[in-house]
Amino acid sequence: MIESAEEFSRLRLSSLKEEYDRAAHEEASVAVWIDVIENYPELRQWVAHNKTVPLEILKYLVENHPGTNLFVADKRKLSPELFDILSRDENYLVRERIAINAKTPLHILEKLSKDSTEDVAQAARYNLKNKK
Repeated sequence: MIESAEEFSRLRLSSLKEEYDRAAHEEASVAVWIDVIENYPELRQWVAHNKTVPLEILKYLVENHPGTNLFVADKRKLSPELFDILSRDENYLVRERIAINAKTPLHILEKLSKDSTEDVAQAARYNLKNKK
């Protein structure tokens, strides 16, 4: 378990594969994740990439640091609320990642299939076709 923001930073920035992998796969407490997010802004995207990061932290990132939405949108374990929020993001690249996400609910894909950005709409239609 990652015990501090400093430890996460050291692991993530390490050139040793074992340490780098720990940053991507080990759990940390909510308090540690918040500490990383607030005190190591350059590592926020790597918090989103962690395989064990809780939904609570993904929601915190979306609500407080929308610059990470592109990375959060790739997560398959998003809540229905986060899928909905990210499907309405101003950045079409975030909406496109939601359209591509294998776990995006059908009703959101249907909405995105009519998106004003053709790349988003096309990705949503492709995902819808493969789900049916």
